[in-house]
This record gives sequence, C-alpha cells and structure tokens, in this order.
Amino acid sequence: MRNSAKFGEMRSLVTVSNSNKFKERRSGSTIRFSIGTKLITIISIIVLVSLGSITALVSWLVHGDLKVSAEENNFEANRRASAETEQILEKMRLLSLAFSRTAVLAEHGGTLREETDYFFSQNPQIAALFYTAGGASARKDKVFVNERFFLTRGIDATLADTFRDNTVKMRENAEMGQTILVNASPLFNKTQSSTSLAAMFFPIQEGSGCVLFSTENLNESFGMGVNTSYLINADGEIIADSDIERVKTQVNLSEQEIIKQIFNSPDRSKQMLAEFDVQLTQNIPSSSSLFSYLWEKINKNNKQKEIKKVRRYLAYTRLGTAGSVVITTIEYDKVFEGINATTRRNLYLTAAILSLSIMCIWFFAKSISVPLKTLAAAAHTIEGGVFDVELHSAGNDEIGVLTSSFGKMCAALNIFGKFTNRDIAVQAMRGEIKPGGLSKHATIFFSDIRGFTEKSENFVKAFGSEASDRIVFWLNEYLSSMVYCVERTNGIIDKFIGDAVMAHWGTATTAGSPQGDAFNCVKSALMMRNMLKKMNKNRKEENMGDPPIHIGCGINTGIVTAGQIGSDLRMEYTVIGDPVNLASRVESLNKPLGTDILITENTWNLVRKYFITEEMPPVTVKGKEKPIRLFAVINFNFTALNKTPNASEPRNLAELRKYLGIKPPDISKANVNAEELKYKIGGK
Repeated sequence: MRNSAKFGEMRSLVTVSNSNKFKERRSGSTIRFSIGTKLITIISIIVLVSLGSITALVSWLVHGDLKVSAEENNFEANRRASAETEQILEKMRLLSLAFSRTAVLAEHGGTLREETDYFFSQNPQIAALFYTAGGASARKDKVFVNERFFLTRGIDATLADTFRDNTVKMRENAEMGQTILVNASPLFNKTQSSTSLAAMFFPIQEGSGCVLFSTENLNESFGMGVNTSYLINADGEIIADSDIERVKTQVNLSEQEIIKQIFNSPDRSKQMLAEFDVQLTQNIPSSSSLFSYLWEKINKNNKQKEIKKVRRYLAYTRLGTAGSVVITTIEYDKVFEGINATTRRNLYLTAAILSLSIMCIWFFAKSISVPLKTLAAAAHTIEGGVFDVELHSAGNDEIGVLTSSFGKMCAALNIFGKFTNRDIAVQAMRGEIKPGGLSKHATIFFSDIRGFTEKSENFVKAFGSEASDRIVFWLNEYLSSMVYCVERTNGIIDKFIGDAVMAHWGTATTAGSPQGDAFNCVKSALMMRNMLKKMNKNRKEENMGDPPIHIGCGINTGIVTAGQIGSDLRMEYTVIGDPVNLASRVESLNKPLGTDILITENTWNLVRKYFITEEMPPVTVKGKEKPIRLFAVINFNFTALNKTPNASEPRNLAELRKYLGIKPPDISKANVNAEELKYKIGGK
C-alpha cells in the first residue's frame, strides 16, 4: 500500500508537470463566441431594436406636447402671481393713503387711538405705518405700530422706530415722487422669528408714506404647485419667496446675468428656456427653484462641491409698482418627469423581457453550447499534450454521440501517449518536428539499476507466479520518479531499455545554450539521487520484495544527429552518434569506479563552475584511441549558485560514498569485461 501511494503521487506530479508545460501553448486557441452567446446576442438585438424604437417614438411625440403645455402653464402661473402681487401692493398703498386721511381727521376729532386699533384689526398683515408731512420748516413724522403684530411674532416693536430712522433716504426719495419697495426682513429677524416683511415707500400730499407689511401670504402662494414664483424689487433684492431663509438673509440677485437680461429687456412679460451653472453644496438643502440655486451660488459661506448644468423654463412680468418683477420658474426635468417615468417603465419592461428571453435562450443553448465547449476544451487539452481527458455523454442526440466517440478517442490517445514520448508526439502532431535528422549540440544521459538481474531473481523467489506484476510495479515506481526529474529540467525521455533510462537535453527542447542543457542534465541526475535517497529510506537489502535501488548515471555532451528514425509504419524520435555511445559506456563505469554520476570532459568543461566534481582515473573506451577524462559529480557548487548548502550533504567523493553507502573500490583489481573490452583502467 505504501508503494502504491508513492507511485500514484509520482504519477500525479508528472501529469501536473506536463500540464504546466503546455498550458502556455493551449492558451492561444480559445473559443471566442459560443453558440449560446450568438443566440443571446441576436435575440437581444431584436428585442432592443423593436421595443427601443417604440419607446423612443412615443417619448419624442409626447415630449413635444409636454413642452408646449409646460410653457403655457408656466406663463399662466406667472400671470396669476403677477396679478396677485400687484393687487396686494396696490392694496397696501391705497390702505395706507386712506388711513393717512383718516388719521388726520381722527386726530382733530380725538378718536385716533380707536381708529388705529380698528384699522390694524381689519388689516393684520400690516405691521406699521410711517408718514412724513409738512414743509421743511414744519415737518411732522407720524408712526403707527401694530402692537399685536409684533407681540404675536415675538418681535421687539421698538425695531419699527429703528427701521424708520434707517430709511430716511428712501422717505426723501418718496417725497420726490418715487415708489420704492424694499426687503425689511433682516432687521426684524435678529431673533428666532421667521417673519418676512416688506416696506413700500410712496408719495403723499406734501410728504411721503411707508407701509411695513408681512409677505407671508405671498410666500405661501408663490410656493404652491410645481411652479415657483419670486418677487424682486428694482435693485434685485428678493422681497417674497417660498423659502423664507432667502428673504431673511436679504439676498440680492442684481449681479446675476439672467436678472440683468430681465431688467434690460424691453418686454413687459416674456418666457424663455434658460440654462444655469449650479454649484451644489453640502450644507444647503436642494430646492427645485431657480433662486435656490442662485442663492447657493452667491452665498460665500457654502462649501462648493461640484457644478452642473440646470435648465428651467422662466417667465417674468414687470409690475407697474416700484419697478418690481415677478419671476416664475419650473424645472425642465420636472416638466418631463411623467414622460421620463413612462420611458423608464418601458425600459424596465424591455429589460425584463430581454432578461426573460436571455434565460430561455440560455437554457435552450446550454444543451448545445456546454457539450460543444467541453469538446472544444478537450481538443485544446489534447493539442497541449494531455491525453488523459474524461468525457461523459449527457444525451442521445448527435452531440451525445459525438461526445461518446470523442471520449473513446481520448482514451486511445492516452494509451498511445504512454508508449511514446509525449513531448515529441505533440511537437510532431503540430508539425514542429519534420522527418529527417538535424545536428544538435546535445547532452546525453544513460542510467541503469545496479544488480537488477539479482533483484529480479529475488522477486521470483519471494512471490513466485506473482513476481512479474510485483517487479513491474516496483520498476514503474522508480521510472516514474526518473521521468519526473527529466521533465522538470526540460529534458526528453528517449526510451526505456529494460531497467535503463536514456534521455537527452538540447534536442527537441533546449534551454537556449549547450551550457544550459548540460547544466539541466546534471541537475536532473542529482535530483534522481535525492529522489532515490528518499525512496530507499525505509528499504532494506534483505527485503526481496521491496529492495533499495541504486543507479549509475553516465553523461556526455557533443554533436549528435536528432530526428525521426524508422519506417512509414513505425518511427521514433531519437539521437545517434558517437557522443551517444560514449555516454552509454561511461554509465557502465560507475560500478568499478565506486560512483553514481560520471560526466565526460566535454560536459565538465561546460558546467564545472556550477558543481563540485572530482576527477577519476583516465579510461580508454572501446573505439577511442586516447583515454578520456571522467569526473564524478559530488554536489552543487552552492557558492557559485549563491545558495546555502545543507551540512549533511557530501562535499567530496569520500563523503559521497559514505552518503550513498558505496564501498570504495580497489581500482587495480577492477573486473574488466575481456570479451567485449568496453574499457580498461589506466592510461596505458
């Protein structure tokens, strides 16, 4: 069970390595538009064009009607507000004139107090009356204050005298025939009162009069409905407004461009569509009125946040009293709020229908697009060299039959991939490897298991008829580890020769230079050593059913011929040449020399600064006239690689033999194979 788990783990690592290797290649071929996406796109376009065109047509037609209606209603609202305002102003003036005569008569008759109280009880919106009569030598001022007005609103009545003292200039102008309308609210709202007051100065016989009255009724009427009206005097001051704060703070709009246009216009009344730059603020509540925004714009205490364009229908009427103007506005967006709401509902309906259509199409297309996408993904996976793909048919239609057939093909390819080199098969399938040979500067690797024949016989002794399965499983576990080391270093497994492994670097794939390929080959051999060290940790020599594995590795670098060799019916990608034969012979020298990894001088010249090596006695190999130099690979040169070595790792040949459990050989008594004469020890 332990060996089975380890073998499964190694196979998983090899699969992950292959998958990562071809992931970049597969990423270039993907499905851009699935069938479901195309169906959804077509239906969406149809729904959007049909419902969208109807919605746009209806909105356009109704929009024109609403525009005409809004202009008429706004102009009519301004006309009514102007008439009401002029009526109130004229009423205040006439009442004041009438009272001035009554007051004179009552004063002579001794009933002035009673007449004043009666007048204020009948006109509670009047706060005070001021009269100045007589020539320059006999000027007389009269003040009549509505005590109840000030008392009920919590205002100090003595402020009426203060107001009279502050308006001497206006009274003088009124004596000269002018009628003046001013905002008196700031003076009388120094307390918590929220009363809005206006004062109108007008000429009387041999003097002037002034009426101080409340504009509360005007404020209320101006703020009713979606239309909002405002009364400003000839100086641009707001006299009456639905927002009492703008009246109390004595806002003056004379510097605003739209107000200048109104005062300079020769038209008594007019309507226009105006656009304003509005500064939105944090500390002032939003209002739908024009002057709400204008007041926010000129109020220096506000913190400006952003500016946006606001359009409004504006109608104005210039009154015949005191040069005042009544302005009525309605927000452009509110005019079309109804049609906009209808348009939004139509858009919501369109979105709902579109969503429902998409859901229906999605469920319908899922039975087609999902299997096809699965097949396409499987095809890309196979193209990347991973043949172990499982597919399950979800129906009995044509796509189900195609999926079943594709699954059988994947199973066949997966089996085929195990009988050949996967990397080479994928490159040949893509046309990257052509028939014929190419010269390559490659590094060749050979390895085999020490005492494999003896170990095989022990399996037979231990398991009898089951020995074949056991030894294949034991061998496959070992080979899986070796394959993993080769593929992790970008090498190519050429073939398995019984227990022997042949691999090469710099042929079908390369690190970019012979030095890099040689480095990867030696690195792979060291990985194999460490892998076997871990595998043999719990194995014992006397265990015939699971003996430890010791290998010898031979490495050589040179110019070889690489290509597809064979016939039209059977071929394989391999390398041939003298460097290949030399690597094979070098591998067999590990046992008599007491080493596990031997490299030739050709390889050593390329990688000597990256590894700790120890030169062995020169060896004359069959087919070579001169002895060859061989080097035992001890370990990485961690100093050259800027890495910290492990204290337990070998640093010389003696430590390596102790680390691997290899007895130091007596080279003088080496058993040379006299029949094949593959090698001899020494230089002579």
